[in-house]
Amino acid sequence: MSGKKKPVPSVSVKYARHGASTKANVLGMRPMQERAYEKRGEQYLLIKSPPASGKSRALMFIALDKLENQGIKQAIIVVPEKSIGSSFNNELLSHYGFWADWQVEPKWNLCNAPGNDNGGKVKSLGAFLESSDKVLVCTHATFRFAVDTYGVEAFDNRLIAVDEFHHVSANPDNKLGQHLGQFIERDKTHIVAMTGSYFRGDAEAVLAPQDESKFDTVTYTYYEQLNGYEYLKQLDIGYFFYSDSYVDDILNVLDPAQKTIIHIPNVNSRESTKDKIKEVEHILGELGDWQGADPMTGFQLVKCLDGRVLRIADLVDPTSQGKIQESLRAVDMKTDRNYVDIIIALGMAKEGFDWIWCEHALTVGYRASLTEIVQIIGRATRDAPGKTNARFTNLIAEPDAVEGAVTEAVNDTLKAIAASLLMEQVLAPRFEFKPKNPESGPTTGFDYGDGGYDPDSCNIGVNEQTGTYQIEIKGLTEPKSKEAARICQEDLNEVIAAFVQDKPALERGLFDEELIPEELTQVRMGKIIKEKYPELDAEDQEAVRQHAIAALNLTQQAKQLVTGENDGTLNTALIDGVRRFAMDVRDLDIDLIDRINPFGEAYAILAKAMSEDSLKQVAAAISAKRTSITPEDAKVIAKRAAEFKRERERLPSLTSSDAWEKHLAEGAAAFMRFRAEGRYE
Repeated sequence: MSGKKKPVPSVSVKYARHGASTKANVLGMRPMQERAYEKRGEQYLLIKSPPASGKSRALMFIALDKLENQGIKQAIIVVPEKSIGSSFNNELLSHYGFWADWQVEPKWNLCNAPGNDNGGKVKSLGAFLESSDKVLVCTHATFRFAVDTYGVEAFDNRLIAVDEFHHVSANPDNKLGQHLGQFIERDKTHIVAMTGSYFRGDAEAVLAPQDESKFDTVTYTYYEQLNGYEYLKQLDIGYFFYSDSYVDDILNVLDPAQKTIIHIPNVNSRESTKDKIKEVEHILGELGDWQGADPMTGFQLVKCLDGRVLRIADLVDPTSQGKIQESLRAVDMKTDRNYVDIIIALGMAKEGFDWIWCEHALTVGYRASLTEIVQIIGRATRDAPGKTNARFTNLIAEPDAVEGAVTEAVNDTLKAIAASLLMEQVLAPRFEFKPKNPESGPTTGFDYGDGGYDPDSCNIGVNEQTGTYQIEIKGLTEPKSKEAARICQEDLNEVIAAFVQDKPALERGLFDEELIPEELTQVRMGKIIKEKYPELDAEDQEAVRQHAIAALNLTQQAKQLVTGENDGTLNTALIDGVRRFAMDVRDLDIDLIDRINPFGEAYAILAKAMSEDSLKQVAAAISAKRTSITPEDAKVIAKRAAEFKRERERLPSLTSSDAWEKHLAEGAAAFMRFRAEGRYE
């Protein structure tokens, strides 16, 4: 039974705690804000930075400069929901050294105004455009209706700042995305876009490629943010499988001594009992004896076995929701660690919810959106006195042999693994890959270890200031175009997100014992990049593929090095592992990287986290679907076979002892067969 198993973190990252990300400069700016402010002159700016890194204040600095020094008439701040509007309340920035204060007239913070988005608030926004006042805050919805009402030209010479930018999409049905496209085409506004998510829109791009290329990007990574904290030094991320009802198993992962946000499953999901009120009652019962509700706050009081009384905020029951929300907005939330112990929520307490004391984000059931997972994890990654560890646990139902929904259970399992792999990538330092050749030399600002830079080996350099690891790789293709260079520098996580969410790749990588890794690293990844970036030429597509697979496989190999020696139960110091792997393999080349199965280590953790019977069942369900080479794959493999022939001056052999060469020969033969059958136009 899964309840007897201990949760195994799939990754555990330790940070240096050098305090840099919390220290301000003479203008009162923390490092991320300073980095963004340096780009304040850009017309189009995209800020990618984790929750709690200070994006709201970064925008204040930039907006004030645009209003004062860049001829911009007004600044309009657009947030996804009313509660986030409070992030842009008045701020005495001069108190910390800046040359101006941030002020929003109460009547222009439309998040606080009564009425609906498509009525009085739209009229108010129109009045603001006619006024001489400088700053307005409104929701995405109000802004959409206002653009429909007044037209894009009404916003000329103004700054439009879009918070939580991942809500936007290039999909024609997404109104905000449409409007932004029109603003960019007109080219008479300044746009600052901000997101705490590294996977914009998950399945769909936020902007069309031609629009995105106009944006200058400021990236501040999770690694930089957490490495520079004062208190928090370790973050664990993992999934835990249960059987029967999750409420019976919840105490295996829930430590009542840790400040926790529990997100119970959506009522339509497989994990839900379909009665959300009873689920909350059951959780309270598992924790201890109910002592009634606190009349002041509305929090439920539950006495544990050790005599402690837990204060629990129930955001699920609609009858008490208003009062609880009000209590959670109290000043005590920020100043008193013991004000509340556990928050139970369904759709709330995710994006923009600020509770610095939260140590554990516990989510039941798979969340369909990676963006949502990043946001939930962000609830636990804030720095607070006395808080040294934080964790995210995804509680997932094991596939049950007798239930009909085995396919759905298998899909949820695969999605949880994909999410875990992605978060590992987000938490790792930023990788900067360079081709190793005779002319290679050291880069200023990078530390190459005790021996310094070695001209005869592949080197790894570390710049702790920027959180960048520079790694030399033999045979690496460099991007030629500006766009390909931007993708390699800024968007590798986007590429990796598409790859690890690709079900055929994930299924084969985890459960196909006969897998030749290059089928995934070259063929599958190559196909994904071709679809994702059709505007790049073949050489640039290959450069992006190599950089993405190097980033993913380096992280996975680093993890394997450190988990292998402690059976996965102790901390896996991911960052040390990256350094060690690159050092162990002194001659790192792209062929070696391509020969690594990116999902090998994920399987090892899954085998520890899931019961043997369930694991067998998942493997059987997946292997039953295995197919032979498709015409599409044959085409890609035939191109790789042609490259093989060019490099080695001979065709790949069907009888070769090298599995990849044999596969190239089989693919080329299949391609010839499909072509003879007229399967290609």
